[in-house]
Order: sequence, then structure tokens, then C-alpha cells
Amino acid sequence: MTPDWLMALMPPELSGGVVAGLLAASFGTSFMTVAFGIGGGAVMLAILASLLPPAALIPVHGVIQIGSNVGRAAILVRHMFWPVAPAFFAGSAVGAALGGAVVMSIPPSMVQIGVGLFIIWSVTMRPPAIFRRWGALTGGISSFLTMFFGATGPFVAAFVKSHDLGRESHVATHATLMASQHVLKTLAFGILGFAFGPWVPFILAMIVFGFLGTLAGRQVLTRITDARFHKVLTVILILVSLRLIWGGVSDLFG
Repeated sequence: MTPDWLMALMPPELSGGVVAGLLAASFGTSFMTVAFGIGGGAVMLAILASLLPPAALIPVHGVIQIGSNVGRAAILVRHMFWPVAPAFFAGSAVGAALGGAVVMSIPPSMVQIGVGLFIIWSVTMRPPAIFRRWGALTGGISSFLTMFFGATGPFVAAFVKSHDLGRESHVATHATLMASQHVLKTLAFGILGFAFGPWVPFILAMIVFGFLGTLAGRQVLTRITDARFHKVLTVILILVSLRLIWGGVSDLFG
């Protein structure tokens, strides 16, 4: 029997078991991102894409990621590398505006296919060097893409990595840049008319569980070796992405 507190968190489209699983996933993916520097947002997107209505996927994921990244940035704020921020923020504002102008015309099945393809690209390829060096360009393009695909963390991480920061500075800087981008995306979807209201209790619960995962991941940030993990993570992401692509293709042509 589903507990009353869990029933209160459920949007109409989700069952109690699904909500419980997603809360656990929020903890785990936040832990993953802090402990290993990258990957949690893409894994969460892949999980949500399998369970949420396509029209809610990117807006709901965006708000959850605001909470996750703000929490991560807050506990590591003294390590933030601020010189990269102004140009990235400016570019992100332009990219979100341009993406918002066309995002509502994309069929839901195409969103699933796009998410799958983008995640495969992000874990198997490196963005061109120009995107890693130019903050405004990286912010603009990644912010435009995040309106459609949600998880542009690996793209932004390549830009942050090009500055050769320490592990904690990398995580803090990446979290701050991603938080700003998700705020802009959420504002754009609000202007476009997405109804966030029914999702608010669920989103808040996801953020709380994500912050608990962030605190746990912080304990292992400087202690764990992640080379083998990233190999496993890449395989998992590719398999889940292929499932998303298959589902989108099936809906598109079925």
C-alpha cells in the first residue's frame, strides 16, 4: 500500500512505486555527479525519459537540476572559478531565448530520439576545441540545446575541463554554470505555458533527495578513483539511450 506522504507527491501520471524509484534515483545521480564530476544529470534525464510524459520531461528535469546544481555549488562555493561565469551567463541567455522560440514545435517522439542521440554523442565524442575555450559560445549553444535535450552537462564539462581546474573547483564551477542554464530554461518553459503546479511537490521531494545525495557524494569526492566507473557509466548511458531512441522511433512510425 502506498504511504500517504508518497501519494501527496504523485503527479497524476505517476504511480507510488515510480515516485519512490525516482526519489532513490535523485539521491543516486546527485551522489554520482559530486563523487565522479559528471554523469548524474544525463542518467537522471534517461531515467525520467522512460517514465515521464514526453511533454513534461525537459521542464521537470530542468527544475530538478536547478536544485541539484545549486546544492552542489553551495557546498563547494569557495572553490568556484568565477572568471568563466559572465560570458557563459550572457551566451546562455541568448541560447535559451532562441531555443524557446522553436522548442514547442518539436513532436514528443522526436524529443525522445534527440535525447538518446545527444547522450550517446556526449559520452562518446568531445566537443570541438572552440566550444571549450569560448565561454559565450559554449553557453549559447549548450543553452539552446538544453531546451530540447535537457542534459548538456558533458558539453559544458568539456569547457570547464579546458581550464585545468582542481577536482573540487571543476565540480563547483560546472554546477554553477549548469544551475544558471537550468534557471533560464525553466523561465523559458514557464513563459511558453508549461504548467509546473501539479509537479511542484514531486520536484521539491526530488531536490531534497538530490541534496542528500550531494552531501553523501561530497564525502568521497577526493577519495575515490572513477576511471572504471566511467567505463561502466558510458555503457549504461548508451544502452539506455538506445532504448529511448527505439521508443521514439516506434512512436513516430508505429
